[in-house]
Order: sequence, then structure tokens, then C-alpha cells
Amino acid sequence: MDNPIYPVEHTEHPIESIMDSAFGKIRTLTDADIIVGEPIMTADGTSIIPISKISVGVVSGGGEYGKKVSEYPFAGASGAGMSVLPVCFLVSDGKSVRMLNVGSKSTIDKVLETVPDVVGSLFGKRKK
Repeated sequence: MDNPIYPVEHTEHPIESIMDSAFGKIRTLTDADIIVGEPIMTADGTSIIPISKISVGVVSGGGEYGKKVSEYPFAGASGAGMSVLPVCFLVSDGKSVRMLNVGSKSTIDKVLETVPDVVGSLFGKRKK
């Protein structure tokens, strides 16, 4: 009978090390600086911060094949893909912050861009 105080020894299957290796490499490639980029300062003091979206796909697989020559007659592989897509830029001139979208704009994006102007006009603040 197994004693719950002393757990049964866990022997790592080869697929675990393949997956750990793939995920470890992805972790080294991705960090917060990729999503929220380093600020870029212009000559007039404006700060531009790039914002990106990261998509990651990982696949791993394997199986035990053939006659048992070793403890694990195992064949396996893993693959990963990653894309970094710029989404927008935050632009700050010290007085206000604006968001500049990258790429095509949806109807929602166009409506959201007009909200500050509409709110400003309601409270008597007009764009210069």
C-alpha cells in the first residue's frame, strides 16, 4: 500500500521535455516590451508608444513505435509559430494622450474616435 506522505516517483515522459523546451523558447521571445513597446521621444517632446498584439501557436506530438529497444522507444516533435502585429500607437504631447490605430478601421473604431470631439463640443471645448 502506498504511503501518501511519500509520493510515487514520477518519471518524465519524453514528450514532456519536448513541450517544456518549446514553451521555454516562446517565453524567452515574449515579454511585456513586445506588447507595450519602448517609448520613442520626438524632438518636440512628444512620446510615442507602440502597442502590439501577439499570437502564438504551439503543436507537439509523438508516440512510441517499434520494438522496445530502450525504456521509451519514442519519436516526437514540436513546432511553434508566433506573430507580432502592431495594433496602435499611444501619442502623448504632455497635455493629452491620443490613440492612433494601425490598419483598417471598423465602424466601432470610427465611432470611438469621434467620442472625444462630441464630448468636447457638448462642454464648450472645441478642437483647435
